[in-house]
Amino acid sequence: MNDWPDIGELAARAELAEGYRLEPMRRAEIGELLCFVDTWFPDIRVGSASCFLRPAFYEERVHFAGEAARDELVLLLKRGDELAGMFSCARDPDALAMHARLGVAAAPHRGAHLARAGLVFTEAVGRRLEMGIARGEATLKAPHVQRAFEGAGWQLIGITPGYDREMVEPGVVKRVYEAAYAKVLVGAGGLLHPQRQNLTARTQAMFDQVFAAG
Repeated sequence: MNDWPDIGELAARAELAEGYRLEPMRRAEIGELLCFVDTWFPDIRVGSASCFLRPAFYEERVHFAGEAARDELVLLLKRGDELAGMFSCARDPDALAMHARLGVAAAPHRGAHLARAGLVFTEAVGRRLEMGIARGEATLKAPHVQRAFEGAGWQLIGITPGYDREMVEPGVVKRVYEAAYAKVLVGAGGLLHPQRQNLTARTQAMFDQVFAAG
């Protein structure tokens, strides 16, 4: 899997508040974005998303138009010429899966519907690439990202206790609870349904609770 679909075309379809747009990040914008993320989301100076504060991450792993394909995408939320936010997702070419990663919006622009637009974009890219699933995590420190996942039709599949770390207040780092969400992109025939004899009683009970609708 070497090529991305037309990222600019899919980003342009994002449903945002009036006056906003999503566009693919350019290499020349790395420095501006680093300052933006550090200003508006300092909690990620530790943990899995801290890579978004390191220039080498963008230089070595993020895909830029006209360059060799890489598995990380970053979209910028713009209003006019102003950088108002960012959203990132990544693909796993071996698992044929998409991962909705980080979204950050400046406080004056948090009504632009960036989170939901980014999730819809992630799903659209996954379908265009014939991926099987899209997944993502939402912090339990605040409800807005959870609402974005649920509003975009993603399914809550569990809670991860302490997988990631965040700076919960200046100088205080703790492991955090996160809600795990998924959006299956293949039909039921593409999933191997587990057989009851292969599940423990607890696993069966959870499976029935989470996937009762299926």
